[in-house]
Amino acid sequence: MKSLRNVGGLLLVGCLALSFASCSKDDDKTPAPLKVEDVNGSYTGKLITEQNKVKSENTIAFTADKNVITIADLPVKEIVTSIVKDAKKVETVLKDLGKVKYSLDYTAALSATKTSVSLTFAPKALEIQLPVDGAKKKVVVTFAAKAAGTYANDKTLKFVLTAEKVMVDDVVLTPYDVVTYDASVKK
Repeated sequence: MKSLRNVGGLLLVGCLALSFASCSKDDDKTPAPLKVEDVNGSYTGKLITEQNKVKSENTIAFTADKNVITIADLPVKEIVTSIVKDAKKVETVLKDLGKVKYSLDYTAALSATKTSVSLTFAPKALEIQLPVDGAKKKVVVTFAAKAAGTYANDKTLKFVLTAEKVMVDDVVLTPYDVVTYDASVKK
């Protein structure tokens, strides 16, 4: 009887010891290595626009595919406000303008550690027909990206663009204060 209790006790201790043991997969918190293609997909998140130290936060959605980020509705209120000085007209112009689509080309490069992807941008000019007082003004916005964007293991993509110059009907808009677009979005 004593030996049966000893065996039972040993079995109980053995089971408890095994239940506290962990698998190596549970302890491994190392994320899977990234691939350049991991950047592709749909994103949503914050886009902060800033002009003259005045910030505005918008929610933005876009897709990244085949080295192009496509923004279906780029916020252009700051740019329009720089052109149309009457605050009441700005809202009407924005409504009449509708959604502004912008495509941003990039080249992706995987980091040596395979934990992030660097995006080098090649911004194109944005051309829109701005409806003002019954007429259409040709507006060309020149964008720049002074730093690379990044895509990380947590599926976050970050980048900064600046609207450096605006031309209205082939004339450089002066004065014009640069608009900065700071994006932090997630898949």
